Amino acid sequence: MTRSSDTSPVALEDRVSREDRLFSPSTARNREPIAGILGAVLPEHARVLEIGSGTGEHAVTLCQARPDIAWQPSDPDETSRRSQAAWAAEADGRIAPPLALDLLQADWDRDLAPVDAIVCINVIHISPWRVAGNLVAGAGRLLGPGRPVFLYGPYREGEKTAPSNLDFDRSLKSRNPDWGVRELDDVVALFESRGFALERRAGMPANNLSLVFVKQETA
Repeated sequence: MTRSSDTSPVALEDRVSREDRLFSPSTARNREPIAGILGAVLPEHARVLEIGSGTGEHAVTLCQARPDIAWQPSDPDETSRRSQAAWAAEADGRIAPPLALDLLQADWDRDLAPVDAIVCINVIHISPWRVAGNLVAGAGRLLGPGRPVFLYGPYREGEKTAPSNLDFDRSLKSRNPDWGVRELDDVVALFESRGFALERRAGMPANNLSLVFVKQETA
């Protein structure tokens, strides 16, 4: 998870730890639905960069579902990276050692090679808005035309916003005023401004959405 430089906790839930492996209750609930969407979206033999990989459990689930892909986890939090490295043993070498990427930095991608897909789960609402801007800017540099960015999380949609997402937004802002459930229209407009089109939207558990943005051909 990408976070601000204050003392806010890296996770908004209690996680069990066993020999460096963290276990996320929310991941246990959503990993299969997410894998169902992502498994169909990721290109064959994709090199996947995950931003804010948290415990590392999503990487394992996807690599087990798609034996052809290679996964690069990342997180600015050292404890999370240890968990990602521990979980990587379940993927037969297809999960690389985690990177200490911090999307609060505009040049976070400066040392990275191009990838085939970027995955970002439950990050942009638990970080300042500029993280979303840095994410899409870096995605524009790392991805070729036709390649996807996958976002998962809660969103505001005006009067259609789920009450639970409004409550969550208030809770996040009470922890950090720079956090908050983002307006879906703002996120779509941000990606469109960088040459990405929203090609798929899917409802997910607990009033979350999966969004698939695809980089468009340049004129």
